[in-house]
Amino acid sequence: MDTSDKKGPITLKIILIGNSGVGKSSVMNRYVNHRFTNMYRATVGTDFLSKTINIDGDTVTLQIWDTAGTERFQSLGTPLYRGAHCCVLVFDVTSKASFSALDGWRKEFLIQGEPKDPSDFPFIVLGNKTDLSDREVSDKLARQWCEEIGAEYFEGSAKEDLDVEKPFLRVAQRGLQQYKKHTLENTGHFQITCKQPRETRNTCEC
Repeated sequence: MDTSDKKGPITLKIILIGNSGVGKSSVMNRYVNHRFTNMYRATVGTDFLSKTINIDGDTVTLQIWDTAGTERFQSLGTPLYRGAHCCVLVFDVTSKASFSALDGWRKEFLIQGEPKDPSDFPFIVLGNKTDLSDREVSDKLARQWCEEIGAEYFEGSAKEDLDVEKPFLRVAQRGLQQYKKHTLENTGHFQITCKQPRETRNTCEC
């Protein structure tokens, strides 16, 4: 069964969600292309970038989807949430409002994304813009909320290229765990359905 994994990289679907202006596109671009621009351009609909990395001997392609954080485009994000292996909730540490909105984004993801096991689905919370001095959300507050919802917390700055690699490495590990768990389950179901017709045929022959 493992041989199928060796054919090529495993593709993991990663979703970035959060209010507009928190730096979702910047974080994604910094991680994938090692670039940053001060020009703010709102994402219209959705956008994605891919990056292939090696995690514990597995070659994994992260397909990172950046969704529009505005209400106007929110409905576009919903079909996209399905089939995700990990979700990154992004907020701006200088904006309490963007942090408070995360609970709504998370609930929306769980309803629309319909993960197989919602209680076990991996969420990574990422506080961006730590390079700015007018911080409104403390590290302690963010960690406290993450503990309550069972998420892992990271913070950094896309602009200063500070700690952007670490969260995505964890995203890849958690997403891979999710992939392996549910792919094995699906393969199990597939085998059962294959076996059944054969069994009924056998009983007919008797």
